Amino acid sequence: MILPKALEAEFWQDFKEFEQERAMSYITTGERIGYERGQQELVLRLLQRRVGELSQEVKKQVQALSLEDLEALGEALLDFTAMGDLLNWLQAHPNETEN
Repeated sequence: MILPKALEAEFWQDFKEFEQERAMSYITTGERIGYERGQQELVLRLLQRRVGELSQEVKKQVQALSLEDLEALGEALLDFTAMGDLLNWLQAHPNETEN
């Protein structure tokens, strides 16, 4: 079947858009690590502003969180009013690196 030129151009444009919508973007390991580090730094800065100076131990606990837990902490910290809130949250969300 041969399409008229105008319809053929429209078909190929639609096809190109369809392919772009289906394409999954690839994130390299470096990009993923950069994103996680950026998230960590942002959450640490927000925590420090919210509850005060963070000890090295608390910083290490935050840095050891999974990306999912880090994002959850980023949301939870909006309700924190004191360091105790952060410590309670960390105790309720132990990570794999703690024994």
